[in-house]
Amino acid sequence: MEETDVIDLLLAQHAMIRDLFDEVEEAPADRRGEAFTRLVRLLAVHETAEEEIVHPFARRKIDGGDAVVDDRLAEENQAKQLLTRMDSAGPEAQDFMANLRKLRTDVEEHARSEERYEFIQLRAHTSEAERRAMAAGVKAAEAMAPTHPHAGTESATKNLLVGTPIAMMDRVRDVIRQATGKSH
Repeated sequence: MEETDVIDLLLAQHAMIRDLFDEVEEAPADRRGEAFTRLVRLLAVHETAEEEIVHPFARRKIDGGDAVVDDRLAEENQAKQLLTRMDSAGPEAQDFMANLRKLRTDVEEHARSEERYEFIQLRAHTSEAERRAMAAGVKAAEAMAPTHPHAGTESATKNLLVGTPIAMMDRVRDVIRQATGKSH
């Protein structure tokens, strides 16, 4: 992605997330797990980057920032809980597709709320330099996250893929904080 503005970058990620939902829904049962892993990875990177980079700016910079961010965090938490249950059960679970449709609805509603209540105000109340700096943080997190698992690779890359979506989000959060110089 060439976007230097964090809002453009996040909007592009929203489109990629929609495409990955399509891919998971359309995948044959024996390939669904691979597509779901890519979706989980992108959701983890995207949401964690928002929580660590974008939401703090929104709290400080936009009108009613605390309420706007708190609403987005509640939506994210609800989606994370469903994602964790789905990840535990696996794509072979009988209710996987029904849960995937519910997750998609929740994630798409959340994205629309971000675009409507957070991104428009952020663009109006932040400088181009601030948005570029936020985009750099998001890109750093994305670059550190693997695009697919590599069996037998004993590294931080492998560790990022191991465990629940919540554990993955925690690891991405650590990468962001390290890249931005924030302490835990």
